[in-house]
Amino acid sequence: MKVLLVDDHFVVRQGVFLMLTNYLKTVTIYQAETISEAYNGLNNEFFDLLILDVHFPKGSSLELLHYTKTKAPKTKILILSGLNEEQYAIRYIQAGADGYLNKMSSEKEIHNALNAILENKKYISKVIKEKITESILNKKPLNKLEILSNREMEVARLLSGGEGNLEIANRLNLSTTTVSTYKYRIFEKLKVTNVISLVSLFKIYDNGN
Repeated sequence: MKVLLVDDHFVVRQGVFLMLTNYLKTVTIYQAETISEAYNGLNNEFFDLLILDVHFPKGSSLELLHYTKTKAPKTKILILSGLNEEQYAIRYIQAGADGYLNKMSSEKEIHNALNAILENKKYISKVIKEKITESILNKKPLNKLEILSNREMEVARLLSGGEGNLEIANRLNLSTTTVSTYKYRIFEKLKVTNVISLVSLFKIYDNGN
């Protein structure tokens, strides 16, 4: 089995590396620190499993996910992120990921996720399953941010993190005009008038309220 582990934090990669080598007895693990390195790996090797973080200093994990599903549809994808599950899990599953886990998950839950994914099943945590059930029963959206497209969500997250239009344009390889258009759409959809209000909205959902 070949695994591509993509995370910009060395300590996280090493921790996952050790866990995988203990859990999967015959496995070769390739590591990538950046999205660019991940593309290089995917263009040169076939991987049975891609383990991918959500946030990177440069590049889009969603675009890498889509690229992987197009180039190697048989590659399983597990998202392993420190970002709020309620905000990102369903979005990434809908985009084609086979599973989503928080980095604070127990080793047992990570094993359960790997088992499910390698058996061609989807995996999301118990917490998210309960939230989905609650959302269906109460006929309420799981998260107000769901109305944003994937790209709008990326831009909104960067805006809420204090980055300006030029920084976002450079990070996502977009023009500043395009970023401005996304910003306008985000504000309109979420009914906010400034970045401060956007930050407040993100904080509400980061706390799981």
